[in-house]
Amino acid sequence: MSDTPSPLPQTPYLKVMPVVFVFLWSTGFIGAKLGLPYIEPLRFLATRFLICVVLMIPVVLFTRTYWPRRWQDYGHISVSGLFMHGGYLGFVFMSINNGTPAGISSLIVGIQPLIVAALAGVLLKETVSLRQWSGLLLGLAGVFLVVYDKLSIGEGTSFGMGLSFIALFSISIGTLYQKKYCVNMNLKSGNLIQFAVAGVYFYLMSFLFEEGTIVWSGQLIFALGWLVIVLSLGAVTLLYILLRNGAAANVSSLFYLTPPCTAIVAWFLFKEELGIMSLFGMAVAVVGVALVNYKGAKAKTA
Repeated sequence: MSDTPSPLPQTPYLKVMPVVFVFLWSTGFIGAKLGLPYIEPLRFLATRFLICVVLMIPVVLFTRTYWPRRWQDYGHISVSGLFMHGGYLGFVFMSINNGTPAGISSLIVGIQPLIVAALAGVLLKETVSLRQWSGLLLGLAGVFLVVYDKLSIGEGTSFGMGLSFIALFSISIGTLYQKKYCVNMNLKSGNLIQFAVAGVYFYLMSFLFEEGTIVWSGQLIFALGWLVIVLSLGAVTLLYILLRNGAAANVSSLFYLTPPCTAIVAWFLFKEELGIMSLFGMAVAVVGVALVNYKGAKAKTA
């Protein structure tokens, strides 16, 4: 019996789901900043993924979810999870913990579609147009303008922002690996495998490199709950609905809204401000990502 549910009818709710998904994804950076004053970054993520695994097990067991049939598939799913969760989230959290503003970390990793577009042409033999290459260069230029502006006024450090760039390349490589080796992965069982692998990885890393100090507070509990329920489970479920209803192109084309969305929320909650050069750089980066994703948006109507 097929595990794939039938598509939902095209309703106004489905049309706004991509926007909601992007908003939820952007709040992940805010959740990190809320919780990190009370817990070290690797232990924070280890706890997050442990809770995710506990919540996902009954979902997988009671929904007739199918598991990978080959041991190689378990390996590929695990490797992809280490890049997508271990490398990406680990370095983002460490970057914010080292003083990088949440909005800037979001902007740096938000150019992931540009890097994926460039690497896909080399690794997956996909065609990358001149417009997309122009968007890549424009997006990178915008990010470096923002980073330069922040460093020049003493906000953040080169080391902290460098960690966000490592996170950028980790999720880019993970995306390509997922596309090449895990295209038929069941979302529920695959996510459970990746959550478990990421949880083990973060616990090992936290025992090796951190003291394990946790100061339990209402703010930390809220941040953990938000990241687990809204991000790891809610946003993934929303993405699953979008993908099976043919709205993946919309998600891709709207991903460039994540950095400005994060910047707005970070300004409201943490008073993270953007100067004229930073605002200009962010606008340039948004235009660059839009140029890269424009082809995907057209493909939906073809």
